[in-house]
Amino acid sequence: MTKTNITLALLFTLLTFIDVSTSSSVVFNVVSFGAKPDGVTDSTAAFLKAWQAACVSAYSATVMVPTGTFLVKGITFTGPCKSKLKFQVAGTVVAPADYWAFGNSGYWILFNRVSKMSLVGGTFDARASGFWACRKSGQNCPPGVRSITFNGAKDVVISGVKSMNSQMSHMTLKGCTNVAVRNIKLVAPGNSPNTDGFGVQSSTGITLTGSTIQTGDDCVSIGPGSRNFLISKLNCGPGHGVSIGSLAKTLNEDGVENVTVSNSVFTGTTNGVRIKSWARASTGFVNKVFFQNLIMKNVQNPIIIDQNYCPTHQGCPTEHSGVKISQVTYRNIQGTSATQQAMNLACSKTNPCTGITLQDIKLTYNKGTPATSYCFNAVGTSLGVIQPTSCLNR
Repeated sequence: MTKTNITLALLFTLLTFIDVSTSSSVVFNVVSFGAKPDGVTDSTAAFLKAWQAACVSAYSATVMVPTGTFLVKGITFTGPCKSKLKFQVAGTVVAPADYWAFGNSGYWILFNRVSKMSLVGGTFDARASGFWACRKSGQNCPPGVRSITFNGAKDVVISGVKSMNSQMSHMTLKGCTNVAVRNIKLVAPGNSPNTDGFGVQSSTGITLTGSTIQTGDDCVSIGPGSRNFLISKLNCGPGHGVSIGSLAKTLNEDGVENVTVSNSVFTGTTNGVRIKSWARASTGFVNKVFFQNLIMKNVQNPIIIDQNYCPTHQGCPTEHSGVKISQVTYRNIQGTSATQQAMNLACSKTNPCTGITLQDIKLTYNKGTPATSYCFNAVGTSLGVIQPTSCLNR
């Protein structure tokens, strides 16, 4: 075969795997790489091959997951890629029903060091009911996996994604910069253990807008090193609300700064907006946080700071939390509390919460009894009508 014929043969082979959508972009359909939309055949290798082909494309590329159900085991999509890349899902991606299939990996779908990428549409079902049952029974179980994780990502858009029945967290960002997340839906039963919705750690420039989270743990978990994080138009519940922390897990810990939660609704959650830290030494801090324009519907702890966090109430640390909380504003928060104590600001014994602002708060106890507030070592200012009555130190 001549050199020209070999080149033409290679080109023909490549074209069988991709769709040329325009002169400047190509579509890599996972079915063309061997994926089967039957929900039974293992399509992991096909997904990875489609990603690898798209990642080296000289043109903007799309990895297309068409309609149908695709079984995918633990997989890592590694970047950065050569050009802009869209991961477009029209169908459903399901995890193995056998929860032991992931071993100790910690991840189901991992995007590692990607940039200038978008994840658009589709349903991701981790089918974790068997795993939850194992955890609840106290049997020997694997550690569990996060459903969708972005590590070290930059300039990413996540839109229209639905995650169901995660073993642990639905969607996690760690070490990421400039990520826009919008119109996502994260769903698991309210009694599913440790199924956090959206988690952020060591990341900056993150937005989460127009989304619904119904799960068994925090709707949004904001960990150490999170900065410049905006949450708006969130529907949360069931779940444990929006939580900054838990902090003070270790002595040397990054702080949390410039976080805004606005124009959101909490329904039947165990907490509304919460800041939590363990009662131990820490270099961590929480600074410049705004909780504003929020509606609480039958929420157990609408406003809470807990610097003696210890969920098991066993073997709790007996120190004082070193996490310094300052410049936290609660503005225009209204609705009903499922418990009489609607506002609980329990700060560190040695590090008072300072610069706390309460403005236009109206929280009522849903049994006709006036709601109450509790403060410990919390210093700040009250503006407008505050219900229940403010307990801040001035």
